[in-house]
Amino acid sequence: MSITGGDEVVLDFSGGAETRRGPSGTVRFVGLPSRDKLVELWLPWSETTHLVELRANAPVSPAPSDRRVWLHHGSSISQGSVAESPSTTWPALAAQRGGVELVNLGLAGSALLDPFTARTMRDTAADLVSLKIGINIVNLDLMRRRAFGPAVHGFLDTIREGHPHVPLLVVSPVLCPIHEETPGPGSFDVDALGDGERRFLATGDPADVQAGKLTLQVIRNELARIVAQRAEADPAVHYLDGLDLYGAADHDDLPLPDALHPDAETHRLIGRRFADAAFGSSGPFAVE
Repeated sequence: MSITGGDEVVLDFSGGAETRRGPSGTVRFVGLPSRDKLVELWLPWSETTHLVELRANAPVSPAPSDRRVWLHHGSSISQGSVAESPSTTWPALAAQRGGVELVNLGLAGSALLDPFTARTMRDTAADLVSLKIGINIVNLDLMRRRAFGPAVHGFLDTIREGHPHVPLLVVSPVLCPIHEETPGPGSFDVDALGDGERRFLATGDPADVQAGKLTLQVIRNELARIVAQRAEADPAVHYLDGLDLYGAADHDDLPLPDALHPDAETHRLIGRRFADAAFGSSGPFAVE
């Protein structure tokens, strides 16, 4: 299989970005058994990959699948952040444990309740849908509490136009200490950058929460309230507290290396816990 690495966006320590065009290369799969086999490829989450050519020494055909399709949307944490590999991001691990086909709409810095994202999810075939929102809205200081609730309702309304009855799971943010009680905007830690380390910090004022600014604690409360309200008429909508995936006790053992993104081991932890909560026998994504 020949691939081109495509466009990689590289952040530098000054906060700028550079787009680099990758070279073409060949990936070979050798030593496979001489029988029909399933080959599953997980492409990099941190760059665009272009498939140039696919070659095989035997007939190749799309694999039939009776697995359910899980459509998920979230931030860079869902996209992959600093996971070890494409197949060990937390959604990939959860999908493997749940035995489903994953369509991952994790968008770094862009889980912002954009209407076009809701329309894309509405129009994408899926048996299961989840939405993990909050961190980008806080660290961009995007909206106030008054706007957040209607925006969530509108986003879910649009999804329900295309998926009126499928299980719909709303997931609140995992723990991020810098934004638990402090609003955004988030920023690079300039002192850390000067030492060659990339870290983030929150620059808002906690006193502004009373005036409507959002923190992760506020967002969790709002999402729980919104889902409970909608569940009265929509029994297929569910809520999962992100602190059940990664909370304060976990942070003591597995701190966020840049104060914002989970590391590889934390991706594994979140993937296991999400799979147990969502795909377990009593979870909203359990096989009926």
